[in-house]
Amino acid sequence: MAVATHNTTLKGAPATSLASLIQATKTRFAQYRIYRQTVNELSELSNRELADLGLQRSMIRRLAQQAAEEHVAR
Repeated sequence: MAVATHNTTLKGAPATSLASLIQATKTRFAQYRIYRQTVNELSELSNRELADLGLQRSMIRRLAQQAAEEHVAR
């Protein structure tokens, strides 16, 4: 027969998980804002201006994603 001899409570667990959820949401929102800003700015450039930078229009989304990840990681 099994008997429980030790009870463990997780004090502060709901507050900790809520705080981490809020922080994760803030981080994702900041990352999305940087992504959108980068996409908008690069999309406004002409093909000639992009070529001068060594970029192609098809690279904009990937570059914006990288920029957002690097900015938030700092």
